[in-house]
Amino acid sequence: MTKEQIQNLIQSAINMTKMSYAPYSHFHVGAALLTKQGEIITGCNIENAAYGPSNCAERTAIFKAVSEGKKEFEAIAICGGLNGKIEDYCSPCGVCRQVMAEFCSKDFQIIMPKSLDDYKIMTLGDLLPESFSLN
Repeated sequence: MTKEQIQNLIQSAINMTKMSYAPYSHFHVGAALLTKQGEIITGCNIENAAYGPSNCAERTAIFKAVSEGKKEFEAIAICGGLNGKIEDYCSPCGVCRQVMAEFCSKDFQIIMPKSLDDYKIMTLGDLLPESFSLN
């Protein structure tokens, strides 16, 4: 991926933190998923008072993409922070990692930014080396 593509994904994820519904944790997360065809599918976290029905930004983006017939992905940018202030790298939770393993290869890139120019990139294989999946 080019630096421009990475920054475009990061900016899309940052923008999605503003769409987050996080009245309980106040931790606003945005995600931007890049399909193999170059399309960006976005998502945000959506909380619920019962907590269990809440959904992370990454899963929102992936489920949205799959529901539209897209199942081949190259990368995802994930960012978030308390009250929407991004101060640290935001890695996917275990449930999101397992969902990624369902649809993505081990070389799928996970971009965790603090800003447009300060970010980490890890592969799904790095974050979930012994995943339970068909891939």
